[in-house]
Amino acid sequence: MYDPDNDISIMKLSKSILTAITLATALTAGAETWSLDSCISYAIAHNLTVKSRQISAEQGELGVTEAKDRFLPQVQAGANQSWGFGRSLTAENTYASRNTSNFGWNVGLSLPLFQGLRNVRNLDYARSSMVQTLEQLEETKDDITLNVIAQYLQALYCRELHGVALEQVRLSKVELERRKELLAAGKIPEVDLLQAESQLAQDEVSAVTALNNLDIAMLDLAQLLELPSTDGFDIAPLTTDPVDDRLPSPTEVYESALRINHSIAAARAGVEASGKYVKVAQSGWLPSLSFSAGIGSSYYKTSGYVNENFGAQMRHNLSKSLGFSLSIPIFDGFSTRNSVRRARLQEISARLQLSDSRNRLLKNITQAHTQAIAADKRREASRTAETSTHAALEAIREKYNYGKANATEFEQAKTAYIRAVSDAVQAKYESVLRRRILRFYSTGQRY
Repeated sequence: MYDPDNDISIMKLSKSILTAITLATALTAGAETWSLDSCISYAIAHNLTVKSRQISAEQGELGVTEAKDRFLPQVQAGANQSWGFGRSLTAENTYASRNTSNFGWNVGLSLPLFQGLRNVRNLDYARSSMVQTLEQLEETKDDITLNVIAQYLQALYCRELHGVALEQVRLSKVELERRKELLAAGKIPEVDLLQAESQLAQDEVSAVTALNNLDIAMLDLAQLLELPSTDGFDIAPLTTDPVDDRLPSPTEVYESALRINHSIAAARAGVEASGKYVKVAQSGWLPSLSFSAGIGSSYYKTSGYVNENFGAQMRHNLSKSLGFSLSIPIFDGFSTRNSVRRARLQEISARLQLSDSRNRLLKNITQAHTQAIAADKRREASRTAETSTHAALEAIREKYNYGKANATEFEQAKTAYIRAVSDAVQAKYESVLRRRILRFYSTGQRY
């Protein structure tokens, strides 16, 4: 039967727990307060794994630039100078001691006209690879986002548990003072007072443990954000509770995630890139044609002879050349065949990776949905348990005051109520976490 007095008592106790949580938060008073969105954005901007992926993305862009540059001609210039000393063979077929000096220069141009489509296919492959690295960068940001969400909620959960532990200490202190008065009035034995003192000591240990868990959770979050320490670092509670939002089905979330999820997009880009790499390998079977042009001249001087001056020899010895070079592969020791086979194996591996990514995505979504439903049920059950255990606590308190219940029964009732409150806190944050994950998969929004 519904009893409004129970609700009033519960509201009072809830206010007490809220006050305890506020006191726990005040322990970090003066610290900068971070919201969940600010933690996510900061982690994405400073996380070392994300920075490493950004470098990979820049390398992918450089790969595209290099592939484009392969269409450009190559121009080389060169010069040489040599001297000869001692006896050498003359035009009269005799030997004479003469000194010679030889200088030459040349400029050459080489332009690939057709390289078995290798350059074109290399450019397509480089572009696909760049798309894949960009998607992998976004996938890493998504992973960081989910990790921050989970750790942020874990820190809030530990904070509320610390508040509950502080409230339990407060209740134990009140109960200890009450038993001192009852003992002084001769209404309870001394053993009840000792039991209250023991319970208070246990509750204080639990509060210290809860505080340590909170410190560890905050440290883990700070390290995830690449902060040097937790000094001056504090987080804000969630402003909205998404538990009352409609819970989408796993199929709805999965269909949306297939369109926008970056891990799936990266796997698709990997399949596309591996297919184009097969084309690159197959280019080894096609002929190649290149064009070349050159110009050069030389100056030659021999001691004991009249030599033309430098300028005249440069004009008279000037030479020009144009040429085409055709290369037709006939047998390369199965090198191209092996490269094609290796590329096709990479393509098969990429397709398997895509299938695995889809399966893992569906598994994560299904698990998050199942866990969200279970958390909602636990939250509802914990509310009922909180109400019933509180009523039982009040009933035991009255019986204890009239000597119809012992101290052990009272402590058991109080412990059951505190456990129910803790379970409610855990169920709430479990539900919030799983719903936030489902919303992230469904919309792709990090903030």
